[in-house]
Amino acid sequence: MPKTPVPPLATPLTELYGVGPERAAQLARLKLFTVGDLLLHRPNRHEDRRHLLTIRQLELGRSGTTRGRIIAQGVKTFAKRTKSVFEFVLEDGTGRLHCRWWNLPYMENYFAVGDEVMVFGKVKSLKPRSIDHPETEVIDGGEELLIHIDRIAPIYPLTEGLPQRFVRGLVWRTLARFEEHVAEPHPSVVLPDLPTRANAIHMLHFPQELSDVDIARRRLALDEFIELQIAIQRRRKNLQTLASGLPCAGDNRFIKPFLRQLGFELTEAQTKVLRELRRDMGGAFPMRRLVQGDVGSGKTVVAACCALMAIESGFSVALMVPTEILAEQHHRNFTRWFEPFGVAVELQTGSRKTRDERPSPPLAPRPAPQASLTIGTHALIESGFTVPNLGLVIIDEQHKFGVAQRETLVRKGRYPHLLVMTATPIPRTLGLTIYGDLDSSIIDQMPTGRGRIRTFVRSAILLPKVHDFIRQKIAEGRQAYIVFPRVDEGDAQAGIKAVTQEFDRLVAIFAPSKVGLLHGRLRPEEKDRVMTAFRANELQVLLATSVIEVGVDVPNATVMLIESADQFGLAQLHQLRGRIGRGAHESYCILVAEAKTDEARKRLEILANTNDGFEIAEADMRLRGPGEFLGQNQSGMPSLRFGDLLNDRALIERARELAARLV
Repeated sequence: MPKTPVPPLATPLTELYGVGPERAAQLARLKLFTVGDLLLHRPNRHEDRRHLLTIRQLELGRSGTTRGRIIAQGVKTFAKRTKSVFEFVLEDGTGRLHCRWWNLPYMENYFAVGDEVMVFGKVKSLKPRSIDHPETEVIDGGEELLIHIDRIAPIYPLTEGLPQRFVRGLVWRTLARFEEHVAEPHPSVVLPDLPTRANAIHMLHFPQELSDVDIARRRLALDEFIELQIAIQRRRKNLQTLASGLPCAGDNRFIKPFLRQLGFELTEAQTKVLRELRRDMGGAFPMRRLVQGDVGSGKTVVAACCALMAIESGFSVALMVPTEILAEQHHRNFTRWFEPFGVAVELQTGSRKTRDERPSPPLAPRPAPQASLTIGTHALIESGFTVPNLGLVIIDEQHKFGVAQRETLVRKGRYPHLLVMTATPIPRTLGLTIYGDLDSSIIDQMPTGRGRIRTFVRSAILLPKVHDFIRQKIAEGRQAYIVFPRVDEGDAQAGIKAVTQEFDRLVAIFAPSKVGLLHGRLRPEEKDRVMTAFRANELQVLLATSVIEVGVDVPNATVMLIESADQFGLAQLHQLRGRIGRGAHESYCILVAEAKTDEARKRLEILANTNDGFEIAEADMRLRGPGEFLGQNQSGMPSLRFGDLLNDRALIERARELAARLV
């Protein structure tokens, strides 16, 4: 049988001139196996070698590129031969430059006296003029010299033993041979303001001007975003092709009396979102909707109404939350709300399963399954758990779960509706990518009658005054949270307090008021006992870790003191702050930190200056990057070589429109 021809860009690098087994192994460490991989090997930066500095022109404390000939080199050892420095001296006719590498004696093998060398780095001293650990490149001369000198040269990520000039020469030769085979991924897409894909790849490696590099990056990033958006939109289209929406819009027989018994009016924002949810749940396709609302905006009531729509329609509901504390709280609230309508509310966590607590009499006939609500943690996605007639899945605090976990729960039913809720607002770029397969609603209004929250940043030296202030608020009948980043001494870094370590001291400070302790290592029944006592104001101060970050709702708690606040992320601090300001009284969040870095200071200042969760989320993502912002659980992060989720919003929106036409 004739062999199927290999597409040109799939040609293995081992078939290229100069790539033997050793070089192939080095390239493989960089995940470069084919011509296509090599052409998309993005340079770390570019060096303008059209205007090299002489050695004499190199200035103290500034980075520069120069070239010269090695006139001396060698390794010196000291401290009983435990430390070393390799050094060569470069000369160009205007001066001498000492280049040094500390404790890397093998560097001697890469250079020889008489070599012509290009050097880039920051000048550390002028007497003698020297650079530590510079980037270097030995100039061999010959016909390839024009690739490396007197041009804007790409500087690539490397691996041990792989020289910069080898990679640059390999890319140059590969472009010359294969550039004509770089096709447009979607020929029908016209991009008059951007180069072709082939031109963009050429400009990425060997630009005429430094500004070409960003033009090339933007074109290649747009290609990535188009592929991502096509995958998202196809997934959505497949769902709509395969599945019909379950009729879950309800008939109001529970919702109307439920809203009457609440004792307060829904905000316009809540009502608008509920209309969107009802439309989706009565629509032709399964609902896939993300509801964002800042801490305290009333998402739980919206979730309750949505659950009642499904239950009125004869379908069961599963609500997944990230912590047992929040699951217990929701179970308590939903039971109180739904009991008057005869709706069963079950709890399913690692430590408690209410179904098991009520065994049926052995001979009793099995009742027909009734629509119910099951609230649980990750226990809901375990293989042994099932929900008969599942019509709606609600995921609270989505950022605490991965995409795969969400899908596992949805598969417990036959294309149930999905409502995803988060109080950590999603920056717009992530909303278009990670959550691009979900429709989006925003509850952008707070319920009336909430006291405002004031935020202050204080240094540890002022803690006695902060404690006095908390005592004053307790005397007025209020309660306080004091949050620490660590559970016990074993977790604590130097100077960072742990909650168990501080307990006895704070019991003494706040006596005769009662102080409780809450952290993730307590047994579930102990956590429940502490939270019940705090809700009942039997405890006036609750010492806790970030375990209280989501969902805990005690309207009488009006002070939140966060110690070592610089140890928390911005979104997490905002979530913690959301535990106060839930009643009518003015509330106070006090961030105590010795912010030693500019970034730590900026984070705390942002929080002190705004209560707007969307503004905070954007700032948090800028400071920490999208991967850190989403956390380790979030497995939906796209792998991007050229796209930038922080700064490419306009490209992502353009890709979304183009993908919609293609799909």
